[in-house]
Amino acid sequence: MVKALMFQGTGSDVGKSLMVAGLSRAFANRGLKVKPFKPQNMSNNAAVTSDGGEIGRAQHLQALAARTPATVHMNPVLLKPQTDIGAQVIVRGKVRGAASAREYQHLKAGLLDEVLESYQLNAGGADLVLIEGAGSPAEINLPGKDIANMGFAAAANVPVILIADIDRGGVIASVVGTHAVISADAQSRVKGYVINKFRGDVSLFDGGLTEISQRTGWSNLGIAPWFNKAAHLPAEDAVALDKKSKEGNGAIRIAVPKLSRIANFDDLDPLKTEPDVEVLMISPGTAIPGDVDLILIPGSKATIADLAFLRDQGWDIDILAHHRRGGRVLGICGGYQMLGKSVTDPQGIEGKKKEAVGLGLLDITTDLTPEKNLGEIEATHVASGTALRGYEIHLGETAGPDCARPFLTIEDNLDGARSIDGKVEGCYLHGLMRSDDFRHAYLDSLRSRVDSGVSYDALVDKTLDDLAAHLETHLDLDRMLEIADGA
Repeated sequence: MVKALMFQGTGSDVGKSLMVAGLSRAFANRGLKVKPFKPQNMSNNAAVTSDGGEIGRAQHLQALAARTPATVHMNPVLLKPQTDIGAQVIVRGKVRGAASAREYQHLKAGLLDEVLESYQLNAGGADLVLIEGAGSPAEINLPGKDIANMGFAAAANVPVILIADIDRGGVIASVVGTHAVISADAQSRVKGYVINKFRGDVSLFDGGLTEISQRTGWSNLGIAPWFNKAAHLPAEDAVALDKKSKEGNGAIRIAVPKLSRIANFDDLDPLKTEPDVEVLMISPGTAIPGDVDLILIPGSKATIADLAFLRDQGWDIDILAHHRRGGRVLGICGGYQMLGKSVTDPQGIEGKKKEAVGLGLLDITTDLTPEKNLGEIEATHVASGTALRGYEIHLGETAGPDCARPFLTIEDNLDGARSIDGKVEGCYLHGLMRSDDFRHAYLDSLRSRVDSGVSYDALVDKTLDDLAAHLETHLDLDRMLEIADGA
């Protein structure tokens, strides 16, 4: 049996994803072949794998940290929240259907065999598998068999380390409370705990560690201080967007409306690394400033619903006014579809509403179709001639006169569209801002600037090394390996 550790949390957003990423790099730097795994994930921030499916963005980052290709078996069940039909259920990288929250609680037990098979396939050739739980094992109110936390840990017979977030307060109660509500078998499966996101003098929490260990019998495996550089790494959950908005005095100001079903928002991360760029996440109920250089409409998991949401906020008025003043607008994927004249959904893929009027800034129309376009793509930006890499992950076919002025060329094919005046553009390709030459050329088209020299991929890689060193310093990684080995 391969060595494995499962990291579960006292709640959501306690830092499980980042912890597994940092430990993946730390153990890889020790010469181990590491594979990340998450049985079930819920996120609209997805990534395309080398074997042609989609998984959660966090598992893609963890694979990068482990220096191993990402595959669909690293995240066999991905739930992508939509609107009134619940969530899209993706199994091993492909759409399996849709289910409401209640329906899924009864559906998930039937997925356990596939999850366990993916776990074994993923573990092949690995020295160590680091497994991330979802939410918390203390969610004992949920019906049906658990496949995300203790249910999986028991089925795969792997030890568990609990992660608690001290930054949100009540950390002693969160760990001791978790111990109190889970079963005796689950209690014995937990071999230790980590206190995460600590600020200040660690020695002041010595009494807290004593209380937790005495009340639970679990071993303290360390306290991880707050890691400021985490802002350089892609986030999995949209809740992190407000925390990661980059505000300041950047010469180039980019406004991004925070859609209700915003998806693949890691498109924004490379822009936030540029010292002369200010990225403004526009929260619901807030107007888009009139003096920005670019309004970027991001991807959405439910284009028609988010068009209605956009109008409810009055953002359509702001976007059209920005355009009348000569401002630039860029739409990516769902945002691209919204820029057209209409979006139709005759088969009800996204929900009950079958058609919506778009913003009308591009002379295009989109028909949503069941087949999802997935793949890693190499392209050329028409206006600058720069090469770039990205990925497609969308439903729908778009056509119209403005497509004759493409934003990108992909081999011999055209992608995206530009308005006659060149002020409004859109395309289906996610991840395009990761390509340094394209990003610098595009920003220079907004406002003349000196190339910052920022290499986004190099920055992410260095941040992962820094995170690994941070965890090596503050956590007991040797003891973690002993636990993984059954000691």
